[in-house]
Amino acid sequence: MAARRGRAAVTPAWFGDLDRLVRAADELAVRWSARARVSTTLGQERAMLRLFGVTGLDRAGRPLAGAAVDGWAATAEDGLGGGIALPFAMALSEYDLEPQQLALDVASGAVDLALEAALLREPDRRAVAEAEALRLAGAAIERIDADRIARRELIDLLGEARRPWLGMTMAATELGGALDEAVTLARAGFDVLRVEVPIGRELAARMHDAGLEAPEWRPPEGLGGAFDDGDPAPAGSQRALARLRRVADGIAAERRTYLRIATAVPPLGVPEGAVVAAFERVDLVEADPMAEIVVGGVSPERALTDHAFARRLHRRADTVVSIGPGPLVVAPDLESGVPADAPTRGGRALALQVLGVAMARTDGLPADRVVVGAYPAWLADESAAAARILAEVTIRRSIFEGHALRFDEPTADAVESTAAAAWPYVTAAALSRIGPDAILMRRVRDDVGRAHAEARAATRVAADIAAAASHGPLPALEGVAMEHARGVIAAAATTIERLAEHGWRAVLGDAMPGASDVAGAAPRHGVRALGGDAVAERTEPFDPLAGLVEVSRRP
Repeated sequence: MAARRGRAAVTPAWFGDLDRLVRAADELAVRWSARARVSTTLGQERAMLRLFGVTGLDRAGRPLAGAAVDGWAATAEDGLGGGIALPFAMALSEYDLEPQQLALDVASGAVDLALEAALLREPDRRAVAEAEALRLAGAAIERIDADRIARRELIDLLGEARRPWLGMTMAATELGGALDEAVTLARAGFDVLRVEVPIGRELAARMHDAGLEAPEWRPPEGLGGAFDDGDPAPAGSQRALARLRRVADGIAAERRTYLRIATAVPPLGVPEGAVVAAFERVDLVEADPMAEIVVGGVSPERALTDHAFARRLHRRADTVVSIGPGPLVVAPDLESGVPADAPTRGGRALALQVLGVAMARTDGLPADRVVVGAYPAWLADESAAAARILAEVTIRRSIFEGHALRFDEPTADAVESTAAAAWPYVTAAALSRIGPDAILMRRVRDDVGRAHAEARAATRVAADIAAAASHGPLPALEGVAMEHARGVIAAAATTIERLAEHGWRAVLGDAMPGASDVAGAAPRHGVRALGGDAVAERTEPFDPLAGLVEVSRRP
C-alpha cells in the first residue's frame, strides 16, 4: 500500500507484524480491482447517460437516466456488457436529437436502441457513433476539470479551515430547508456540511422484492411553490446540491474560509453519485464498498465494480473519498455459536477497512484523497472502551500515514448514552496522540452553536496536550490497550488471508452459497444479494471515458 512509504520510522515495534496485514491486503486488492475494472453494471450505465447530459425525470416521474437504461436493457441483444454509450450515441446522430430528448424517447419506448446497436456492425456508422460518444465524454471531462480548478482557486483565495475540520450532518431533507440550515451551520463555524442522498429507484425496487421496507422521500407538507420552479427536491438530489454549492460558496466568501460539502450515497447509487459529485463540486463522498457488502447486503461483485467506476471520476475531480472504520462482521460467530471477543471483531473490521483503502489506492487515489474512519462505533460500549479506542486509533495512524482520520459522533438513537456523552473527551484524547489531521463529524443537534463549541473545545485541549508532550514516534500503549491492539492486528491479518483463500465466505459465512469468490452473489436473509444480477463483464472494447487519465495535482 503506497500509504506505508516511509512509515517504518513511526511504526511502533510493539504492535507486531503490520507488514503481514498490509501486504496481504495489497495483493488481494490488485486481484479484485482488476476484475472490477472490466465489468459494468446498471448503475454504471445510468452514470454514463448522466455524463452525456441526461438529467431530471421522465414523463412518468421516474429518474430519466434510469428509465432510459431500463428501456435499453430490455431489448439489448448484446446484454448489459455491450454498454449503452455507443447505441445511444448512434441514435443521437441518426435522429439529430439532444441527449435529454433521446433519453425521453427511449424511456417511453418511442426509440428502440436495439436498432441503433445493429448499425454499429457497419464500420463507417460505428466510427460516427464513437466520435459522438467521445465528444459527449469530452464535454463531461471539461466540466469536471472546470469544477476542479474552481475549487483550487477558491481555496487559494479564501484559505482552508484549520484542522481538524468540524462537520455536521444536515437534518433538512428538502432543498429549501437545506439552504437555510447550511447558512446556520456555516455561520456557527462548521467546515463540512454532510447531506444524505435518498435511495435510488433500483435499490427501492430490490428492497421491495426482498420483502424489506424501503424509505421513500416525500416533500414536507405545505411547501407549495417554495422553489424557483415550484417543484420540491430532496436535499441530496443533483439539483439541490447545485444550489447548495452556490450558497456554500457565498457563505465561504463571507467567513473567508472554504466550506466543504459531503454526500452519503446509498448502495447501488455510487456511480451516479460520483457523476453528481464531479459535476456539482461535492468535496467529499462516503464510498465504502465493504460496508455495502456486509451491512447493506449488496452483491460483492456489484459493489466492487460500482466503486471501481466511481473512483475513476473521483480521481479526475479530486473528490475526497471517505471509507469507514470497517463493518461489524458477525456471520462467523453465528455459524460457530460462539461470540468473538472485541479484538477479533475489531480485527475483522480493520481487515476490511485496510482492503477498502488498498483498492482505492490501487485505482489511483492518493492518500490525501482518502479519509478513513478512526474506530468502530461499537467499541464505545465495550469494557475499558477508551483504552480500546485509543489502541485502534493508534493502529490506524500507523497504517494509514498521510490519510486524515474521521471521528463520527454516535448515532441519534444513542444520544443519551454514556458513549455519546464521552465522545468529545475520547476524541480529544485521541487527537492529542495522532495530531490534527482529522475530521470530526457531529450528528444533528438543536443547539448547533453548542455542538460546534464542544467539538472545538475538544480540539483545543488536544492541541495543548500535544504541544506539551515531546515529539517523536507514537507513544507506547500499555495494559488493555496493548493487548487489544495486538489482538486486533493478528485477527485482521488472519481475516485477510481467509478472504484470499475462501473468498467472501470468510466474512459472510458458509451458509451463503455463491460467496466463494468476488463474483459471488451472496444471499442475505434468505434472498439473493442486492444487485448481483445486474453485473456483466464488458464485451464492448470501446471506452468513451478513456480520457479520464490522472491529471497533474499540486502538493
